[in-house]
Amino acid sequence: MRQIIDYSPNFSKKSRLKKQVKFVIIHYTGMQSEIESIKRLKNRKFKVSCHYLINRQGKIVSMVPENKIAWHAGKSKWKKFNNLNNVSIGVELVNKGKKFGYQNFTISQIKSLLKLCKNLKKKYKIKKENFLGHSDIAPLRKIDPGEKFPWKKLSKSHIGAWYKNKKINLNLKNNVKRNIRYIFFKNLYKIGYRYFKINKPSKIDFYITKAFQQRYVPKKVNGIIDDKTLKISHFLANN
Repeated sequence: MRQIIDYSPNFSKKSRLKKQVKFVIIHYTGMQSEIESIKRLKNRKFKVSCHYLINRQGKIVSMVPENKIAWHAGKSKWKKFNNLNNVSIGVELVNKGKKFGYQNFTISQIKSLLKLCKNLKKKYKIKKENFLGHSDIAPLRKIDPGEKFPWKKLSKSHIGAWYKNKKINLNLKNNVKRNIRYIFFKNLYKIGYRYFKINKPSKIDFYITKAFQQRYVPKKVNGIIDDKTLKISHFLANN
């Protein structure tokens, strides 16, 4: 797979072992242009970087060697892992993002991303459910890659988790709100999401729910645990 090398100085100098790489984290750049994005990712002052950047034409730019730790995830959690920089490969997709005019990802971009992810999956034996978005691992801080990112399409190539549309009987007692919230967050914890307490409702619930919906219910991102959101969480937690 043809790549352009344009290395950033922003990475941890100590090398990591191949077996330590367990995740691929997908981001959008959230800046006004590709040039600005690359400038930021190479600027020592900002202390951010990624292993790969994919531009709107599908060109893949290698920015940090895979055996080095790039600084893309920041403060993050997933299952038993904290600070996912250490155990992941970060991929940035050029997109203006919510701040500057959120765009659809291009066909060329997604085609290149799929090729890259398939190679990484095979090379590092990464589980399909370990292809995550920045908002999955840092839902209180990040919203990328957002609701326009085609997780469903990627899942057809066994990249990223997805759900099947089938009838799910939840056996809800009295259908009370507290019961629904408890089941939903219990499911999310099992899937891998963190930053909340299963037994304690909080203002944080809204942001965690939105992060989940951005990925799995992209046409209805409102932070409300409706029937569809609940059932999808139940399917993903139990399959």
